[in-house]
Amino acid sequence: MPTEQLSERPDPGVTQLEHVVIRFAGDSGDGMQLTGDRFGAQAAAGGNDVATLPNYPAEIRAPAGTVAGVSSYQLHIADHDIRTPGDRPDVLVAMNPAALRANIAELRPGGVLIVDTDAFTVMGLEKAGYEADPLTNGSLDAYHVHAINLTGLAATAVAEFNLKRKDAARTKNMFALGLVSWMFSQPIEDTIAYLQKRFAAKPDVQAANIAALRAGWIYGDTTEAFALSYEVKPAKLPAGTYRHMKGNKAIAYGLVAAAQQAGMPLFLGAYPITPASDILHELSALASFDVRSFQAEDEIAAIGSAIGASFAGMLGVTVTSGPGMALKTEALGLAVIMELPLVVVNVQRGGPSTGLPTKTEQSDLLQALYGRHGEAPLPVIAARSPADGFDAALEAARIALAYRTPVILLSDAYVANGSEPWRVPETAELPTIGIDLATGPNGVDEAGNPIFLPYVRDPITLARPLAIPGTPGLTHRIGGLEKADLTGAVSYDPDNHDLLVRTRQSKIDNIDVPLLEVDDPSGPPGSGADVLVIGWGSTWGPIGEACRQVRRDGMKVAQAHLRHLAPLPANLASVLSEYHTVLVPEMNLGQLAGLLRRECLIDTVGYNQTRGMPFRVAELTSVISRIIQGIDEEPSADAASKPVGDVSARLNVHLGSKLGTAGEAGR
Repeated sequence: MPTEQLSERPDPGVTQLEHVVIRFAGDSGDGMQLTGDRFGAQAAAGGNDVATLPNYPAEIRAPAGTVAGVSSYQLHIADHDIRTPGDRPDVLVAMNPAALRANIAELRPGGVLIVDTDAFTVMGLEKAGYEADPLTNGSLDAYHVHAINLTGLAATAVAEFNLKRKDAARTKNMFALGLVSWMFSQPIEDTIAYLQKRFAAKPDVQAANIAALRAGWIYGDTTEAFALSYEVKPAKLPAGTYRHMKGNKAIAYGLVAAAQQAGMPLFLGAYPITPASDILHELSALASFDVRSFQAEDEIAAIGSAIGASFAGMLGVTVTSGPGMALKTEALGLAVIMELPLVVVNVQRGGPSTGLPTKTEQSDLLQALYGRHGEAPLPVIAARSPADGFDAALEAARIALAYRTPVILLSDAYVANGSEPWRVPETAELPTIGIDLATGPNGVDEAGNPIFLPYVRDPITLARPLAIPGTPGLTHRIGGLEKADLTGAVSYDPDNHDLLVRTRQSKIDNIDVPLLEVDDPSGPPGSGADVLVIGWGSTWGPIGEACRQVRRDGMKVAQAHLRHLAPLPANLASVLSEYHTVLVPEMNLGQLAGLLRRECLIDTVGYNQTRGMPFRVAELTSVISRIIQGIDEEPSADAASKPVGDVSARLNVHLGSKLGTAGEAGR
């Protein structure tokens, strides 16, 4: 483990690590998000696989020096493929007492702790809730502690630039970044180039931050306290050009790529909301790619403008989070009955109401599936990781255009704010996306004259034709009232309404969705593992890492992951029925588990949490292992033929009340 290598230093020099988890923590104004992001970008540029977890309070500026105001950024860097930002840090950089208090319980025993002593004043300790100084009372003896006046050293390093004392102190994050960069043999040239660009209009600030960064590096290289540094070799990733990519940016790029592939302008109508606002920010900077971004006065206006753009022949997009989805639902019904292509991105956060706006959750699945009045079916897909946001956005746009329907793309705060290396695809690798707009009449009236029928359907996709307003000869009626079949005229006929309700549902049911694939090295479904772990969205990473660990421990387990949640893969029920136990970890109280029970008639075991944080790999590993061991210990020889519900009842004993409650929620 990295901690063991960090604590055992047999020889001076550079020690090779397979992977390491680092967390930067400080006040909201200490620049920890920037520090962590830059270290991750450096590691990615050096070829490491990287996974990150930003964590910050909802308040714009929480009380300085308090635990409530602590902001942190965790990174997992490795010389191999990884899927999560790590459970617990091996290295913790704490910029004040509050950051130490909020994060020390997470640091692995024997881990490295770097503390900025400048903030450890009587007042600073009191604000953080310390009765005694932890740097002197022996409470940190379990760690390798480096107590350094980072603020003072940074201020000294930038003294020549005549900055105000407060501005000079702000460079401490760059000093800390330089120090940790030296510690892990990370070159700082990329960060220097970033600082030169970011502060190009402020040469003194630019020079001071670069000086502090270099001073931190030099301090690590020259002080006796850091006699040993570490190195994580590049990961063996598929060949290609890589970028360090955040989830929100990946979704933005995927939407742009989809519009370019379709040969259509991209229109975004959005109202700022955490944690989706970065998609608006990203797309607003891409006007040169035929992107039109509109910051609306509210969520209703945002989706209304996107629907209008779609009607006008653009790829209409709107982005929001859960509270905004609630406001968009009436307009979503309008897009459903008008059968217009539209992509709606919901970056989920902790709820209900304002809830936990900067934390992650998966509680909007049922809202996405059913949160509209009337029979208003539409496709729902979910991104599984930050880089996967690009492919998920492409898929959402493909379905929207091909089937003339709004599509909901689910992300969450973990995916949106996290980052990982993303291989930039070649244009030839992108899927074919497009829509043939109507250019002439497609029917005749009673007199035999050519006319345009807006609800004549493609025999395969059931998609209706789209005509750009103003196209000669293609005048047609549009709106929220029920349409007459073929003509689109207003109709209150009961049989016609029943026909169109069923037709719209059939269109969604018949969408071309890939079959569910199962990852099981021990064999195909029914002949390998007894336990299948299935998830959706951002649980992909923790579930995948946990399954890897279980297999390393000598047990068999299968994993499957759902990208398409409506419609579900055609083989889903048959795959699930092959397993003795189906475990469904979710960051909600069992929404997917209930969906599987309804659609597949499969009893599942739910494992659920709503802590605002991703699952820990060790936690899921323990749950999976205990389920497998519980099955193996069954006295009956025909255990594999017993209903999964019986297993769920026994799991209450094996896994305790938490899994018991979750299991009930899953059923």
